[in-house]
Amino acid sequence: MINLDFEEIRTRLADKSVGIAGAGGLGSNCAVALARVGIGRLVIADFDVVSEGNLNRQYYFKDQVGRKKIDALRENIAKINPEIDVEIHDLRLDPDNIPHIFGNCQIIVEAFDLAGMKKMIAETVIEKMPGKYLVMGMGLAGFGNNEAINTVKIDNIYVCGDLENETSEQLPPLAPRVGIVANMQANQVLELLLSKQE
Repeated sequence: MINLDFEEIRTRLADKSVGIAGAGGLGSNCAVALARVGIGRLVIADFDVVSEGNLNRQYYFKDQVGRKKIDALRENIAKINPEIDVEIHDLRLDPDNIPHIFGNCQIIVEAFDLAGMKKMIAETVIEKMPGKYLVMGMGLAGFGNNEAINTVKIDNIYVCGDLENETSEQLPPLAPRVGIVANMQANQVLELLLSKQE
């Protein structure tokens, strides 16, 4: 554990850039956590709109239903910390645009719903962005079982969650577990960014 006061943390994070791949439950909550500690720049990519069903776990509000997630999230971040530079991209991420969009970010946070998309971004980072840190979320559905949630490191990839419970109708994503994993991702980002400078 590195001992730094809050002003030192903010100063060290002021010139750091983090990519957020997806602005749903993981992405919106992780972005807000990073905004609260003073990350300098967030690059957020998503193509979806806020729906009523998102409000049980995503960092949006009733009056934002129907709006693009990236626009609503940028607005919410500005209310928390207007000094943060938030760059948004309204598109579906793929192996061709990921290196371009997140190339200047020190770390990429994977925040997709679908296992296929998670696999795609991991493969893209490994093949096209060697050395880049990727912080993923996997296994966050349902409720309870706190002791099963942890972080596993594989080279430059960190996976937060229980690595088991994929979401389904019988095992929906809910705010408590989604929030835990999203905040674990943010915490892992901080550890990487701040410990690298020691």
